Amino acid sequence: MPNRLIQRLFTALLVACVALSTWSIASPAKAVDNPALLPDIETPVIDLANFLPTLQEESLIKQIDNFEKETGWKLRVLTQYDQTPGRSVKEYWGLDDRSVLLVADARGGNLLAFNVGDELYNFLPRTFWVELQTRFGNLYYVRENGENNSIVNALDAVSSCLREGGCNVVPGLPREQWILTLITSILGGVICGLASVPRQKDQVIAWQWALIFSPLWGILFIAFGLGPVVTRTADWLPVFRNVLGFTLGFLVAYLSPMMNRSLSSEPEMD
Repeated sequence: MPNRLIQRLFTALLVACVALSTWSIASPAKAVDNPALLPDIETPVIDLANFLPTLQEESLIKQIDNFEKETGWKLRVLTQYDQTPGRSVKEYWGLDDRSVLLVADARGGNLLAFNVGDELYNFLPRTFWVELQTRFGNLYYVRENGENNSIVNALDAVSSCLREGGCNVVPGLPREQWILTLITSILGGVICGLASVPRQKDQVIAWQWALIFSPLWGILFIAFGLGPVVTRTADWLPVFRNVLGFTLGFLVAYLSPMMNRSLSSEPEMD
């Protein structure tokens, strides 16, 4: 009996020691809203996560100040990691309907997040901000270009669009996106070529079938192939390559059945 009592006391003491040691090494809870993190002087960039080198941060501050004086739009940048000033930045910066707050936080799946004033949506729709976040804030882009360039390039896209009076899409055509448009252009050409294969004797092209399938290959080639290119860049080279890809896909799909028929119709050698 005494042995059991001693064992129970020893077990309870061990559990208490483990609990106290865990509590002692645990990091203190951090406030969600911590105005003490805000600088004493007003600045359009608060880099708590140290993503921006000093010279680049100073250059970005000058660009934001000049942009606000020229256009009246307010751009602000907050980078954070463990601690954040939270909602107190709204009063600190006086954010309103003409303000854009870029928040860079590396703890999530995407580096960038945007808090956008209502007046901005008249010039830059919600789809613009989704594309902006996914293009410049994804892990692959950040890994190749760094957090600092992801922030600066995203702000450059916003400022250039606002200077032009608005954009429906983010300017510029990334290589990955162009490759996707090229693939859809080639696929559209293949479908058009297969539909155009003559099905009657002395028929050069089955234009009726090409017209029937035109919604399919037209969407692939025009909407998904040429559309994203011409709306994001004025460069003619990717347009030419997509048209060439559509043409080659068409010719391969159109000529392949004819070549197979001609080969199968040749007399066999005895």
